[in-house]
Amino acid sequence: MKPALSDSQRPTTDLTTAVQPAISARSLFPDGPLGVLDSGVGGLSVLIHLRRQLPSERVLYFADQGHIPYGPRPAGEIQIYTAEITRFLLRHGAKLIVVACNTATAAALDFLRSAFPDIQFVGMEPAVKPAALTTRSGKVGVLATPSTLNSHRYAGLMARFANGIRVLEDPCPGLVQLIEAGALDTPETRALLERVVAPMLAEGVDTLVLGCTHYPFIRPLLEEIIGDGITVIDPAPAVARRTRFVLQQQRLAALEGQEGTLRCFTSGDPRQLEAFAAQVLHTPCTAEAVQWHNDILPTAPGATGSSATRP
Repeated sequence: MKPALSDSQRPTTDLTTAVQPAISARSLFPDGPLGVLDSGVGGLSVLIHLRRQLPSERVLYFADQGHIPYGPRPAGEIQIYTAEITRFLLRHGAKLIVVACNTATAAALDFLRSAFPDIQFVGMEPAVKPAALTTRSGKVGVLATPSTLNSHRYAGLMARFANGIRVLEDPCPGLVQLIEAGALDTPETRALLERVVAPMLAEGVDTLVLGCTHYPFIRPLLEEIIGDGITVIDPAPAVARRTRFVLQQQRLAALEGQEGTLRCFTSGDPRQLEAFAAQVLHTPCTAEAVQWHNDILPTAPGATGSSATRP
């Protein structure tokens, strides 16, 4: 796993001007694939809903498992990684990018939209607004990563929608790594979740927000722990609906009736992604290894999209 870089090791180049993809709206076609990116397997929870609502779409899924977890990393690092993954997906013909990662959305979505102005991005946000509308006790719990909880985007959601609501937060240290390892219902995962939710339940929380795309995979265990009467909110279905709306609005939706496909890439161990995908998607998916070299990703075989290169 590639170690995090200190601020002194980061490039001093202005990222906004450095990323200049050679792609325009004219290069995007309805028969192009959706690009979906995440730090690991978490985005598969979004992919499940994308495939249900958009069964005709071809999908490219990129799991940046070589850099997982994103949660403790500085925003600048996440911007570098997600920009390069975006370029990679564009080189493979992606017509829209779903940032299926709460941490990456919080750290990089605004930057990506500025750096790639001709590309539509759909991101993830903790479902603070639905939770505030749902709670009866006026107390909500948010399970998310440190980067998400400390982000300006999350602070903005709190300011707009959580007035009069008491929100209890937990960064769930170690939970992403357990999920990546496939430990969805183990004593260790149970113990971690019990430590996280016990103080929230003691304070009268009646609504829990899954603020990381990895967390829906432990939802059955979580609901077993918290019991009846607690609402758990997963924003993934709403993100899939938003993606469908944007595709239709931009006239980029695939023709209905054609067969959707899935192509998976990982910067980590392909066997790990394949095993997890088979477990949660209930269909085989061959993962292709793509290795980072000095913060650059090589083009995988079969790239057909417009060039989206560094200057």
